[in-house]
Amino acid sequence: MTHIISIQSHVAYGYVGNRAAVFPLQRLGCEVTAINTVQFSNHTGYGAFTGEVFTPAHLKDVLDGVEALTGLSDVQAVLSGYMGDEGIGRAVLESVTRVRSANPGALYCCDPVMGDVGRGFFVREGIPAWMRDQAVPAADIVTPNQFELAFLSDQPIHSLDDVLTATARLRARGPSVVLVTSLDIEDSASDTIEMLVDTEAGSWRIATPRFDFPVAPNGAGDFTAAVFLACCLRDQDGVTCEGPARALESTAEAVHALFTHTWQAGTRELAMIQAQNEIVAPRQRFEAERVR
Repeated sequence: MTHIISIQSHVAYGYVGNRAAVFPLQRLGCEVTAINTVQFSNHTGYGAFTGEVFTPAHLKDVLDGVEALTGLSDVQAVLSGYMGDEGIGRAVLESVTRVRSANPGALYCCDPVMGDVGRGFFVREGIPAWMRDQAVPAADIVTPNQFELAFLSDQPIHSLDDVLTATARLRARGPSVVLVTSLDIEDSASDTIEMLVDTEAGSWRIATPRFDFPVAPNGAGDFTAAVFLACCLRDQDGVTCEGPARALESTAEAVHALFTHTWQAGTRELAMIQAQNEIVAPRQRFEAERVR
């Protein structure tokens, strides 16, 4: 059974961070060890929230306990998302090093959460540069959105050629797989949203219908990174010619199913429970187009 350590934030109410990642990973057949970087009552986007930010020492202490109990040799991947400060980031990378020491074949999937188009950066000063210089080079898989890709590659993103140049720059620095989410470029249809996966073996692009939510639900990026990682591990061929395309299709189908149920529910939070069966077996299929 696939075993993943997911190091992310946690909320008591709603679906962001580990709450958006662990359940879909489990529904896709993965064993998940969740290590929480914070425990908040709800997403901070609501304005008011309560809870506590955990220290890097707390994260290390939890991983120490897990390692003492079960060891780390069966861990096949580490997944990380939003990092509140560089100390948490360093603790995450130390965890990756420990897992790789126990299992050299383990993957690190980094969702470089920093900002978004129209919002700009929403993380603490220093995190973007640290993500670019430390986390991304250590990763096997990275899942930036379009805004994050532009920053990490140090170039504007307007066209498909821009995207492919940018993802190639990222791969040259370490990761073998780059998944670009929330892609909206010059030739994108106005009623769709796209994703693109780029590997040495090739690049594929996929479009799904766009939902114009009154308030965009949080956690979609966390969900997307988790599902994509599960699909890559399930296929065990995430860098071969067919593997990335199918992982992209499966991820897009799961995200579309989740958004469909969220739209129908009319809720600000992701309709994770309502969509759970379609996360595993989506009703609607989408085909990826090879672009390189």
